[in-house]
Amino acid sequence: MQFTDEHHAFRRTVRDFVEAEIQPHMDEWEAAGMFPAHELFPKLAKIGLLGLEYDPAYGGEGADHTFTVIAGEELGRINGNGVPMGISVQTNMATPALARFGTHELKQKYLAPAIAGEYVTSIAITEPDTGSDVARVRTRAERDGDDWVINGSKLYITNGVQADWLCLLARTSGEGGYRGMSQIVVPTDTPGVTVSRKLDKLGNRSSDTAELVFEDVRVPVANTIGETGRGFQQQMQQFQHERMIAAYMTVGSVGHALERTRDYLKQRTTFGKPLIENQWIQFKLAELAAELDLLRHYNYACAEAYLRGEDTSRYATIAKLTSGKLARRTADVCMQFHGGVGYMEETWTARYFRDARLRSIGGGAEEIMLQVLARTEGFHA
Repeated sequence: MQFTDEHHAFRRTVRDFVEAEIQPHMDEWEAAGMFPAHELFPKLAKIGLLGLEYDPAYGGEGADHTFTVIAGEELGRINGNGVPMGISVQTNMATPALARFGTHELKQKYLAPAIAGEYVTSIAITEPDTGSDVARVRTRAERDGDDWVINGSKLYITNGVQADWLCLLARTSGEGGYRGMSQIVVPTDTPGVTVSRKLDKLGNRSSDTAELVFEDVRVPVANTIGETGRGFQQQMQQFQHERMIAAYMTVGSVGHALERTRDYLKQRTTFGKPLIENQWIQFKLAELAAELDLLRHYNYACAEAYLRGEDTSRYATIAKLTSGKLARRTADVCMQFHGGVGYMEETWTARYFRDARLRSIGGGAEEIMLQVLARTEGFHA
């Protein structure tokens, strides 16, 4: 991948923004269990981060995917994964299907304000008893004239407390399995939409995560994204955006963690010499750095395939699987090498350790990624 002066300037812009507008507030937002998305997102919009690849007709930048790679790497350096996760829900999870399949009217009404940071968005798929099995979604939308009437519930919804609208996946026919689902834009101020509770998470605490309930929620059929009954297929495509941005952000996150650990080990002295002089420590960090480089360039290969218009499902699956494993190993090693102080909440390693665990669960569990790969490679009867 060839990065130009424009790419490098964009990277500096994003890094400077993160250092000035996000890092100083991370401890406060972690303690509050939520970052103020309605305050932060308009600032992100001013530097183009909420609509990088979207049509300028709706306020997007019209940039190519290489800028999303850079944005992901730089947002990954934030000192807590909750905020970049909340941002990526807006940019790479809740809006791609609308941008690709939505009508002009729907994009004007919901996509444009999301790109401008005026609306906070969320993706509503997971349900209390479905987990990663999207084909088991039971929330129903029944047609009544020109409206859908929606009943059901959704769980683990990031940005769910603050969201102004949801990209909701619901059953719109009696067909079972992956058939008969549709994606629907649901404004959260619609009567019947309730945040039943804000969830208390182990990590990623600076993002809000909610359980949502829908009771006779009435929205126009015109709010359907794309073709009625094709919601599952559209969501599978949207998942690829989610998994790709997760892998891009992991590169920034792991790289930043290794830098901070290296700097600490150069200053920390034991038995009369800096810890970094221990060969075992050098080798473990070098091994992680090598794996990070492999992931970085695999991500670049994925991005180049995406730019060529190829199906990146296999790339995204492998990147999601390996990036989650790498983040977990890095978190464990960094905490170990910090010793007792690394176990304290006052040290960045404690938050990093808690946050890293979700990378192998959210956006498709590790086991689901392995299942997809096994089928792709023909490792089945």
